[in-house]
Amino acid sequence: MTELTRLRAQIEAFAPYNEQEEADRRQMLADMDCFSDLLTRENATAHFTASCWIVNPDRTKVLMAYHNLYQSWAWLGGHADGEADLLSVALREANEESGVLAAPVSPDIFSLEILHVAPHVKRGKFVCAHLHLNATYLLEAGDKSPIRCKPDENSAVRWLSVQDVLSSVSEPAMRPVYQKLMEKAARQT
Repeated sequence: MTELTRLRAQIEAFAPYNEQEEADRRQMLADMDCFSDLLTRENATAHFTASCWIVNPDRTKVLMAYHNLYQSWAWLGGHADGEADLLSVALREANEESGVLAAPVSPDIFSLEILHVAPHVKRGKFVCAHLHLNATYLLEAGDKSPIRCKPDENSAVRWLSVQDVLSSVSEPAMRPVYQKLMEKAARQT
């Protein structure tokens, strides 16, 4: 079984939490039928990304970074860049962006989202609007773990109490996503 076939099987087996996740799951599978290059940014329409929702053991805090591009507190994660093992991508991005060595609560996809990315300039190049086919993984780390920022991507990394997450996020479209993730994570205790 190829890694891409395994990713498809994971998305097919994913049990949606709500209508949004079911609709996004169906669309991701349809996109996999239509496009052969969803693992790289060469597909300017849509491509896979992996995010992580990093919680402390008692689920009272979430590790977030102040993202330079979005000027908002945000989850950690990044582009697949050719890698179909999205859990590996999420773990790598968590460590690269925060210095934290987080452990997966489960190897399974925790949440699915199709996210609209507005046109922007990155590293001096224009990037047109596109979609991120995002798989989120629930990770856990101690909230006393050393953390650091990654200056080319974020200007701060901090453990936020779950009560402060939504008021700290300045991207309105992400608030419902983070609310959903907090609700789902609270059920995982």
